[in-house]
Amino acid sequence: MKIRLFIAQAAIVVAGIAAVAGSASAEVIIVAPNAPPPVRVESVPPARVGYVWDRGHWRWEHGQYMWNPGHWEVERVGYHWVPGHWIAREGAWRWMPGHWA
Repeated sequence: MKIRLFIAQAAIVVAGIAAVAGSASAEVIIVAPNAPPPVRVESVPPARVGYVWDRGHWRWEHGQYMWNPGHWEVERVGYHWVPGHWIAREGAWRWMPGHWA
C-alpha cells in the first residue's frame, strides 16, 4: 500500500515538473494589425570578434510600433544569425524573432 502511494506521489511530482518545463519554453507570438513603418537607417558599429550585429527593428507594443535599436549577439560557432523580421499572414503582421540556424 505504501509503495502505491509513493508511486502515485512521484507521478504527480514528475507531471508537475513536466508542466512547468513545458510552459517555460512556450513561444510568444506577436501579431500586429498593420504593417510596420520602414526600417530606420542605423550606423553599424565596427565588427567585434566573437559577436554578430543584430540590426534594429520595429516591435509591436501597447498598440503601436516602437523602435528597438540594433545590438550585439554573442556568436555561436557553427551557426549563422537569421535576423528577426515581420511577415504578412492571414490579414495581419507577425513578428518572426531572430535565431541561430
